[in-house]
Amino acid sequence: MNEKVFMDQYQKNFLNEEEFIAFLQEREENSAWQREKSSEIRFLAADDQKVTMFMENEENHEMQPIMEDTMEHTRLVLKVQDSFYPVRSCAVKTILDRARVSGNALNKVEKTVLAKILNYCMEVASGEALLRFCEKKISAVHGGDPSDYAVLEMPELFRKTVEYLQTNFPGYTFAGASYDHSVATALWELSNETDLLQEYRKLLKKHRLPTDGLKAGLRLTTSDVGYSGANLYPLLFVGSGAKILPLGSPLKLEHKNGASLEKFDSQLNLLYAQYGKALSSLEKMMSLILFHPVNTLLGVMKRIGIPKKIAMEIAENFQQQNGETCCSAYEVYLGITEAEHILMRDEPEGAKIVKMEENIARAVHIRWKDYDLAGEMKW
Repeated sequence: MNEKVFMDQYQKNFLNEEEFIAFLQEREENSAWQREKSSEIRFLAADDQKVTMFMENEENHEMQPIMEDTMEHTRLVLKVQDSFYPVRSCAVKTILDRARVSGNALNKVEKTVLAKILNYCMEVASGEALLRFCEKKISAVHGGDPSDYAVLEMPELFRKTVEYLQTNFPGYTFAGASYDHSVATALWELSNETDLLQEYRKLLKKHRLPTDGLKAGLRLTTSDVGYSGANLYPLLFVGSGAKILPLGSPLKLEHKNGASLEKFDSQLNLLYAQYGKALSSLEKMMSLILFHPVNTLLGVMKRIGIPKKIAMEIAENFQQQNGETCCSAYEVYLGITEAEHILMRDEPEGAKIVKMEENIARAVHIRWKDYDLAGEMKW
């Protein structure tokens, strides 16, 4: 457990592709999947006497720092087959889903009470649960029946993507990756794809928009704990600062309904066409003139879930640079993409950045004119 990988808030960034995939492989080797009857799973508060006695066993001396970390976060332990496993923060969502219980009040009750609620629900739960063990903790409790969660091993997903890029986009470069216990994501730059970008450059010139620093890119994001499917995001790097411009909806392969590596291969083969589809959406935004761009900017950001603090900073910067002059929806969209840069500056966590990029991409399909309104915009 080098680098204290067991910690709930562990996060690591990578600049080397081979190092990233080797790291994922090591995580896979220190992890396991296990099916159990849902009705036989129990939860206890981490400071329960039974848990304390088990963890104090000499054979479990290495569990001390792991339990200390658990006490700082979930303060919950899962019991199955007479063994106890600390619950990682990223597992809570799947546990509540499996127990079919929800509500904000669950975050406020004592852990002993929460454990009792979960146990009442699990006692009557049908079917199997698929447990994800990782670095001595429980990271997820998925549905374990054939129609439920489908395992797609992270190292293989990223290896297949690299193989696809090597074959179809020779000359690509690895632009970075990040890992935390909720999500893994990697970014590639498709540097030599002049054909792919030719039509896009024509559109930009047609609408008298800058074409400098334009490069195609790809992001793969996936999760073992229910935060993401195996999602491929076509994107562009724009300008001298290589601003990331999401190109709308990703190619998604959810972890269910018999999802497999073969189906992921099929998604990869659709990638090139996805860039072409994105062009039509971008062209519509370039052609659409907005008369109240700052109001539109704020309204769209509120609609797609950009936090208010970040939205206000973007709006202030946009107004300083552009004033109230009419501009295209595409230019406003470029302004919205600053949200990712601000988040990376303030909270450089992989899962939050990926979620932000997903939210930004939703703006491609927004009805922009619905937000092009006069008057004071109220958040």
